[in-house]
Amino acid sequence: MWGTGNAKREFLHVDDLADACLFIMQLAQPMLSHINIGTGTEVTIRELAETIKQVTGFQGQLRFDSNQPDGTPRKLLDVSKLNALGWQAKIGLLEGLRETYQWFIKSKSRL
Repeated sequence: MWGTGNAKREFLHVDDLADACLFIMQLAQPMLSHINIGTGTEVTIRELAETIKQVTGFQGQLRFDSNQPDGTPRKLLDVSKLNALGWQAKIGLLEGLRETYQWFIKSKSRL
C-alpha cells in the first residue's frame, strides 16, 4: 500500500449517514449553516488494513511502500455541532466492516 500507513482517516457507515440526514431534516429549527456528519474518531490506514485483514481472514502480509506519499496526514471532521444536537454515529468501524463483508459474500454467492 502507498505510504507508511500512519495517515489517519475517519470512516462513517452509510446507514449512519442516512440516519444523520434524517435527523437533521427533522429538526424543529432548520440548519442555517453547514454541519459535519461523521464519527469524530479516526484510525490509521495501517489499523484499517489490519482490521480488514482480520474481518476477511486474509492470511497474507501487508506491505507499505514508504517511497510513496501518505497523503494528507489527518482527515477528521469536527462533529461537535451535530453531537450537541443529540446525534451520534452508532455503527463502529469493526461492526461496519464485518457487516459490509458479509453483505459482499452473500451478494457474490448470488451471481
